[in-house]
Amino acid sequence: QVQLVESGGGLVQAGGSLRLSCAASGHPFGTYVMGWFRQAPGKERDFVAGINQSGARTLYADSVKGRFTISRDNADKTVTLQMTTLKPEDTAVYYCAADEVIRTVITTNPRDYAYWGQGTQVTVSS
Repeated sequence: QVQLVESGGGLVQAGGSLRLSCAASGHPFGTYVMGWFRQAPGKERDFVAGINQSGARTLYADSVKGRFTISRDNADKTVTLQMTTLKPEDTAVYYCAADEVIRTVITTNPRDYAYWGQGTQVTVSS
């Protein structure tokens, strides 16, 4: 089992940048596909980015491709989402999640992720 804690959210102007971090405790972190999701008020929780166990493969939602970068450090048990050129429509609560099933693909379905952090608010003003 793993516990996840996000940090790094906040208020930023459009065009700005933020770096979200997710710290994991428990084990075995290195076997989990990790993902970032976001949920705006009144909307479903959407996939943002995912990274495979080694960090060699990543997957992004079309809406963030080229602006966001996901990375992980298995030794430190952290996953990071670097967000640049932020837009007002990026405003949401951002969640870190872990997929405990050993997969060869990065799934975008939130139901496939067993463990979730508490979320961190990102607000982008226009």
